[in-house]
Amino acid sequence: MKERVYSGRQFFHRQKNNEVKRLDTVIKNNSITPVEAGSIVTPKGFCAAGIHTGVKRYRLDLGVIYCEVPASSAAVYTLNKVQAAPIKVTKDSISKEGKLQAIIVNSGNANACTGTKGVEDAFTMRQATAEVFDIPERYVAVSSTGVIGEFLQIEKIVNGIKKIKALTQVKFDAAERFNEAILTTDTINKRACFQTTINGKTITFGGAAKGSGMIHPNMATMLAFITTDANIEPVWLQKALSHVIDLTFNRITVDGDTSTNDTVVVMASGLANNESLTDEHPEWDQFVSGLQMTCEHLAKKIARDGEGATKLIEVQVKGAMNDEDAGKVAKAIVGSDLVKSAIYGTDANWGRIICATGYSGAEINPDTIDISIGNIQTLKNGMPIPFSEEEATQYLGTENILIYVDLHLGDGYGKAWGCDLTYDYVRINAGYRT
Repeated sequence: MKERVYSGRQFFHRQKNNEVKRLDTVIKNNSITPVEAGSIVTPKGFCAAGIHTGVKRYRLDLGVIYCEVPASSAAVYTLNKVQAAPIKVTKDSISKEGKLQAIIVNSGNANACTGTKGVEDAFTMRQATAEVFDIPERYVAVSSTGVIGEFLQIEKIVNGIKKIKALTQVKFDAAERFNEAILTTDTINKRACFQTTINGKTITFGGAAKGSGMIHPNMATMLAFITTDANIEPVWLQKALSHVIDLTFNRITVDGDTSTNDTVVVMASGLANNESLTDEHPEWDQFVSGLQMTCEHLAKKIARDGEGATKLIEVQVKGAMNDEDAGKVAKAIVGSDLVKSAIYGTDANWGRIICATGYSGAEINPDTIDISIGNIQTLKNGMPIPFSEEEATQYLGTENILIYVDLHLGDGYGKAWGCDLTYDYVRINAGYRT
């Protein structure tokens, strides 16, 4: 069969709406830089710790992030109508002033579908943390992850909280211990750190996340915690986070399930001493881009660590009527079990890709669609073109898979991330409680 190779870079020249285009320009100008050894404690004012309480048999199961000053805070939560008790407590805390100083997180038990007792236990975690750190209860957020429908071993958790403050003074592996303490079926710690400059001040973003199964957009089933030393009021931090979430954590999927506990919390200490940020600040885009890169980095790590996954799949869509439609197409493709299975089996079955495009709910014209798998084009103007099956199979055997789709209808742009679907996903979830 005649081979035709099409450059992914040429094929996918980005065209986006004005706001997204501005943010993309900031990123391309290399004004946001990664800090390879950085973490949630790299921004000024933050410390963290992780401890073993006995809720899990061996692994760390309780973590805390603490800020030395009340930090401007913002959060987004699962859209599942069944929401776990910790979410109710965190919403209560942030609604008071939009400030937090501590986030306490337990793993091994989601404290979800546990009724009045579950809510009482979550408030007990908040109270115990406030007492240990000598801060108001309204400055404490609570988060939990693990098995649904079982009561917390609250005595073990409270005893752990009483001991955890001393561990925040240990800087050597504090962030790694926190990261480990929030994991469930994850196989790796997920962290991120980026820096930029605003008003001549270095602004740092740190992040930690967990998530491996029950991952689906709006949000994924995951917890994520972002720290920054930027000076910004809660209302503007919430605006930035809400925008960024839609472009990052709302664009990942593993298995189509949305959890009861999904939470993303951002804390901003203000200790970088930049001018207070609003959307009228001349470097507002710089801040939003830094937050976006941090969240995207964590989102991709979650997608790559999907239960049983062997590959990260990224779908990029351009030429849609608008960005929303582009996102719909990208999420439909990356969420398709048939696409995910084909990629696991190194089968360049582009028919599954166009099928997902068709049921995405976006406006499309089947006669104008281009599809490429990596740099191998398989469809042009809705018509199949010859390609090397051998080269496609070789490409699909790598760990990072890119799928490009051009709808040729407008300037809309979007992307989404997921993973392949493997035998191990069934094995892990068949025995999750045992």
